[in-house]
Amino acid sequence: MDVERRVELRFVEESRKAETHTNLSAVRQDGRCLWVAGDETATVERLTAVRDEDGRVTGYADQKTVRLADLVPLPAADPDEEADIEGLACADGWLWAIGSHSLKRKKIKPGHRPAKSRRRLATVVREDNRFILARLPLVTGADGLPEAVRADGDRTAAVLGLNKDSITDLVADDPHLAPFLSIPGKDNGVDIEGIAAHGDRIYIGLRGPVLRGWAVLIEIRPDTDPADPRRLRPLPVGGDGALYHTHFLDLGGLGIRDLCPHGDDLLVLTGPSMDLDGPVRLVRWPGAVTTAAPEIVTSADLEVLGELPHGDGDDHAEGIAVLDEGHGPGTRLLVVYDSPSPARLTEEGGVLADVLVVDG
Repeated sequence: MDVERRVELRFVEESRKAETHTNLSAVRQDGRCLWVAGDETATVERLTAVRDEDGRVTGYADQKTVRLADLVPLPAADPDEEADIEGLACADGWLWAIGSHSLKRKKIKPGHRPAKSRRRLATVVREDNRFILARLPLVTGADGLPEAVRADGDRTAAVLGLNKDSITDLVADDPHLAPFLSIPGKDNGVDIEGIAAHGDRIYIGLRGPVLRGWAVLIEIRPDTDPADPRRLRPLPVGGDGALYHTHFLDLGGLGIRDLCPHGDDLLVLTGPSMDLDGPVRLVRWPGAVTTAAPEIVTSADLEVLGELPHGDGDDHAEGIAVLDEGHGPGTRLLVVYDSPSPARLTEEGGVLADVLVVDG
């Protein structure tokens, strides 16, 4: 698995001021476009491919911002409060966006006196917009590009997490996850960082908790709430009537940083559950999105595709997307990074993402 090239993602001045380009946490290809999100806003961004004369993508630009509050109701009093979007999925004419569902412990900042530093480390906050799963209808605009809209016929933008019905509420009595719901995400508490959509199933990857070295994936089946088309409700996942299933993956002690469907497989970006730089690996879970997917997934059931680069306090791989370019053998994967190193920032205000050749 090699870095074939880098491509520039260009953002408008407003997004650069909001530092979206340096806080990228999710990415998904949609035809000529990329959907990306940063973890400091309540928006999703659409970028359009820039190609060379041979048709190869050299970058993405022409940003269009989708404000979530314009399409779905949000739980926070301030609709622009950050949603900490950590995963995007695109399938069957829908765009899905998921917040981290994590509590946040305040950071010690340079210059703080010891007493203030101690108080901050003891302070845990909940930001309501983080606890959402949003589903947005996609339509083709007049320019031929995908657009997220509030409604398209009987297809409506809808959200899970408005009134004690978030994914963390769903697992409130779960024997594995319930003990971690009151723990901040970066302390090995519940911290969602990946999502994949396949058929009527949504697969949710957790950065934490990691349980005795095993990472956690939640499988749900959300659909429109017949009582309110702006809301989602979970439907039973299997014959047992359960509204979710959990799968446990032996990722060598690492958590899930992103998920990306590839046929019936899931590509899993893995990394530390806590505030560490690495290691970071890409893993394939064959047959993950089939109904026969096991609840316990051993290392023998997984294929390690390779290590990804990471920096020292920067270049944290956060999002992966399969690129459908049609150039050369193998599968090409776009990787975006949170806290990019200075070498990834361009003079034009863009940020560089990696294109990896995964196989072939």
